[in-house]
Amino acid sequence: MIQLDSREQTQSMTTPAEQSSEALTVAKVAPVTSHVCHWLTPILYPLGRRIVMPLYFRQLTVTGQENIPKTGSVILAPTHRSRWDALVIPYAAGKPVTGRDLRFMVSEDEIKGVQGWFIRRMGGFPVNTRHLGIGTIRHSVELLRNGEALVMFPEGNIFRETYVQPLKPGMARIALQVESSKPGIGLKIVPINIRYSQPVPHWGCDATVRIGSPLDVASYCTKSAKKSAQQLTHDLEAAMKALNEEQANVCPQVSMAGRN
Repeated sequence: MIQLDSREQTQSMTTPAEQSSEALTVAKVAPVTSHVCHWLTPILYPLGRRIVMPLYFRQLTVTGQENIPKTGSVILAPTHRSRWDALVIPYAAGKPVTGRDLRFMVSEDEIKGVQGWFIRRMGGFPVNTRHLGIGTIRHSVELLRNGEALVMFPEGNIFRETYVQPLKPGMARIALQVESSKPGIGLKIVPINIRYSQPVPHWGCDATVRIGSPLDVASYCTKSAKKSAQQLTHDLEAAMKALNEEQANVCPQVSMAGRN
């Protein structure tokens, strides 16, 4: 009771501006959560794979699925070209393929409306791409420490250009924090390239997904935190660029062999 009275007295002495500042501080560290709706996923995955994706895309091809770990902590790191990416990644690497649910770090703008309703129930949670909040970092670390598969778009936002954009440093910092806080967890980062035949994918366009070999985060924990994060970010960006170049050389017009 004494603590409560003291707090009330302190609050009464603060100005409205100070109270507003305190409220903003609390909001910044508000906990972030995510969940997978297990009655909804058995409906949406078959619906997306057998009806939505084949009807919308003329051809959709995925290569390199053998590079996705079936167990253990893993970050899937795709390029980000369209809102369709949130459906293409589950199609290419979701539960029907790997046997595991995916969690998604999705920009706040993409987790609104009907799309946002579904994303939240399929394991998605919001992130401020301009400022990576403490709550988002904590939740991401928690998921990976628990052996989950987490999808993070390291470019940050959607880019219509086909070339790989400079990567944000947040992913590497989260990955190194997980590995250093739980040595031997064996966290992997899998680079993924998504390419559409149109800058803005319309009905009847083609799409390809190329999945590369995973990077072992533990091998980057030998230097200082800053240098390790820089090196991991550099190597991931190089791997994503290599996938993009391979895809451009094999199918410059994104012509596919057929549907999965």
